[in-house]
Amino acid sequence: MSADPAAAAAPPGAPLQSREPPRVAPAPSAAVELLEEAADLLVLRRDFRAALRTCERAWQSLGHGAPPGGAAGSSSEVKCSLCVVGIQALAEMDRWQQVLSWVLQYYQVPEKLPPKVLELCVLLYSKMQEPGAVLEVASAWLQDTDNQGLPEYRALAALHLQRVLLPLGCLSEAEELVMGSAAFSEEQRLGTLQAISTARQQQKHERLGPEDQKLNQEGSFSHKLLSLLMLLRRLWDSAVSHFLSLPFKKSLLAALILCLLVVKFDPASPSSLPFICKLAQTFHWMRVAVFSPLHQPCAHD
Repeated sequence: MSADPAAAAAPPGAPLQSREPPRVAPAPSAAVELLEEAADLLVLRRDFRAALRTCERAWQSLGHGAPPGGAAGSSSEVKCSLCVVGIQALAEMDRWQQVLSWVLQYYQVPEKLPPKVLELCVLLYSKMQEPGAVLEVASAWLQDTDNQGLPEYRALAALHLQRVLLPLGCLSEAEELVMGSAAFSEEQRLGTLQAISTARQQQKHERLGPEDQKLNQEGSFSHKLLSLLMLLRRLWDSAVSHFLSLPFKKSLLAALILCLLVVKFDPASPSSLPFICKLAQTFHWMRVAVFSPLHQPCAHD
């Protein structure tokens, strides 16, 4: 057997060297380098326009498919990071209206958006008081069966419910999402259904016109007035029944004292004697009229 020429030529005690070429560590891809450059432009230099252009160059280097060599996972992470930097750059330049269209030009369909990118879009548009812009995109993403198995699905469903559906008044869609999704716990489901019921009552109240509100106010005033009249009637009936239950002498004495207090005269003076006599005679007639029998017996010859 012939010896290896390299081994034979090596001096005694020297380490043996392999004939295979040395392996070189793979250099970082152009997209990763551009991502780092875009992040520096965004955070350190505050050059948002240049950061956005760098993200677009990185997307062009990646293409719309997975790179060869089985690095699909790393490529997805790079794409997601590029979208995050691009969204922040657009928001800083007050071009937040273009965020959704800028993201969808790379992912083509809403169902393929990464959860982090969709979350940023929902938060951005809801903060700018435009949740309707992401309504269809978020709904399509949540209805996709592949996305329902992701660990971020529960958080995104709750975010879509609180930031998009309820502020827009899409109560039927919100109820359907809560009842048809297993992402919500029983406590969250009950709380959300209560919030939906409250929102429905508020919508019903807002739909009433000025005439309907006026009729409701008039009906409420009539009801209060009727209740007040019924209360006064009960008080009057109670006072009358209490007065009639008193003995006649006590009633006469109370009326006499009341007259003395009202008229304010001295009963011991001679001038007040005719008045007292007339008052006594009046009460006597009243007593005869009250306590006399209703029917006098007929006289027979």
